[in-house]
Amino acid sequence: MSPPKAATLFLLFFLLLLSSTTTSNAHNITRILAKYPQFSTFNHYLTTTHLASQINRRQTITVLALDNTAMSSLLAKHYSLYTLKNILSLHVLVDYFGSKKLHRISKGSTLTSTMFQATGAAPGTSGYVNITNLKGGKVGFGAEDNEGKLDATFVKSIKEIPYNISIVQISHALNSAEAEAPTAAPSQLNLTEIMSKQGCKAFADLLTASGADEKFNENMDAGLTVFCPTDSVVKGFMPKYKNLTASKKVSLLLYHGIPVFMSLQMLKTNNGVMNTLATDGANSYDFSVSNEDEVVSLETTVVTAKVLGILKEEEPLIVFKINKVLMPKELFKPVVAKEANAQEADAPADSEPADAEDNTNGVQGLGGGRLVMVVLSLWIGILLI
Repeated sequence: MSPPKAATLFLLFFLLLLSSTTTSNAHNITRILAKYPQFSTFNHYLTTTHLASQINRRQTITVLALDNTAMSSLLAKHYSLYTLKNILSLHVLVDYFGSKKLHRISKGSTLTSTMFQATGAAPGTSGYVNITNLKGGKVGFGAEDNEGKLDATFVKSIKEIPYNISIVQISHALNSAEAEAPTAAPSQLNLTEIMSKQGCKAFADLLTASGADEKFNENMDAGLTVFCPTDSVVKGFMPKYKNLTASKKVSLLLYHGIPVFMSLQMLKTNNGVMNTLATDGANSYDFSVSNEDEVVSLETTVVTAKVLGILKEEEPLIVFKINKVLMPKELFKPVVAKEANAQEADAPADSEPADAEDNTNGVQGLGGGRLVMVVLSLWIGILLI
């Protein structure tokens, strides 16, 4: 093979490899553990305490999973949910430890930080875990503030995605006086007050007037993501809003909430269709999330809104500011792409209320960068022929 053709072939391979690696390698602890029913209780409490979303946001993590029997022993102590969160966060190491690494600890023992240490609630090094290689090929685990006692041993590896996430089963829960200390509930978050103080007072007032704020508040503890149009956007949309019936107004407002906590990074790595607080089975009331570079867009087939920034991020709540009112296809007629690009900031000019039966599925295309790589690869391939 001639040098020019060899170089070209290498470039083709490189571009294809780069194209394939542009997709996200994000993990989802809930989905992984859902395949193992013996860890269902542990999985449930990771979600309830909102640790699951924190784990999903980290790129290098090790989870020391407890089976249902070990969780039953822990729950028998009747800790509050907030104390239980601290205890479980001690079981999440902020470093990668696969099975091989655990059995080959340098010098036989190491201290590693946990998510409990990362919260700032752990004094000193009480949020660290001691990992020690024992006789007979066993691996022991113990909290640093537990007087050197190793409460648990390695049982087996559950799932390993090298240098991203490792999930291993340990025999018992780790004991820690600091993690087990009584923990007060966080101060109650007031959604409408938060929005009113951050340029979204008009939308907050609509939530209160319609009674939709109750549904938002009901979902707060379990996790809530809110997309709030700015005051000027809501003002421009009011003529269309006033033409809706009371029930449709509520559906429109609920359409701006997702019943899970989704950070900005999670939105970027979890592109696709999202259900909303308005989703009821009969009507989907969903929209698609996409991103190009650092810009996150919400596409309803009627309008495309962009995320402008974050008003508030304090788990279990996150509130984003957006540049348009989200208009569901269940209430407004979808518009074609050219019309959508020409629309005003508040809504498409020709979007009128539609029947609830209208149902158009969105289609996800290739991202801009990935498309360029594919085109370049095809072009180089043609040159090689």
